Amino acid sequence: MTTAPEATTYRLIDGKQTAEDIKVEIAAEVEKLKAAGSKVPHLAAILVGHDGGSETYVRNKVLACERVGFESTLLRYEADISEAELLAKVEELNQDADIDGFIVQLPLPRHISSEKVIEAIRPEKDVDGFHPMNIGRMVAGLPALLPATPSGIVELLRRYKLPTDGKHCVVIGRSNIVGTPVSILLAKNLEPGNCTVTLCHSRTQNLAAITQTADILVTALGRPEFVTADMVKPGAVVIDVGTTRVEDASRKAGWALKGDVNFTEVAPLASYITPVPGGVGPMTIAMLLLNTLKACKREVYPR
Repeated sequence: MTTAPEATTYRLIDGKQTAEDIKVEIAAEVEKLKAAGSKVPHLAAILVGHDGGSETYVRNKVLACERVGFESTLLRYEADISEAELLAKVEELNQDADIDGFIVQLPLPRHISSEKVIEAIRPEKDVDGFHPMNIGRMVAGLPALLPATPSGIVELLRRYKLPTDGKHCVVIGRSNIVGTPVSILLAKNLEPGNCTVTLCHSRTQNLAAITQTADILVTALGRPEFVTADMVKPGAVVIDVGTTRVEDASRKAGWALKGDVNFTEVAPLASYITPVPGGVGPMTIAMLLLNTLKACKREVYPR
């Protein structure tokens, strides 16, 4: 007979408040730049098409720029823009000395190669942290513009003073944007870091047996409520990166955001857990702003 997991008293990891704290710190730094007569950071974003999630995300980025005193530029294009036209716009932003960093919002239409677009962005302006140069520097332990979501996860662990040294961290999902980078960062000889990391994916066998051993469980699948109570070790720290729109007739919008974790089941077992929304999502934008500040100050790639 299987024994039910023991319940614990959990604490929410408030990504929204933590992101606000970071924005206050960035805004103070911008005021110092202004007082010294230095350049104010300028972030640009390219949005292709009219994907609802992308529209919301980019709008939040623009508002965040206003919040911290950055200049911002939003460039919109219809979904039928050609790959060559988009690459030409990327090169234009590469050459614009006033733009410190820019992002091309993903996903892109199928006829455009995301890989080509990412590689076309100059590494020193790649504030999403997706360029192979930045990923390679991260792996090598060199200064880099880190991928925003993984660095946001690490920052949450740091600010909540959650121990990572020697802990077993299980990451579900091996994307180049979240899963793989966060597994690398948490394995590094850093603080937070020094985890023993297991990276799981769609071909992993006996997944629940592995996740049950995790002191820190990070899930980045995009599969609503995939992680259930029987997959979680009592007392684990649970970081839910998933954000999927699910139909919900009880909501005015007709949908609700769901994470990869069945929160109702899992939260009572966790010591700390991120909610969806209000967990990792706000941190992604905060770390994007931090990357833009670093790019403006040339902290990673000196002139």
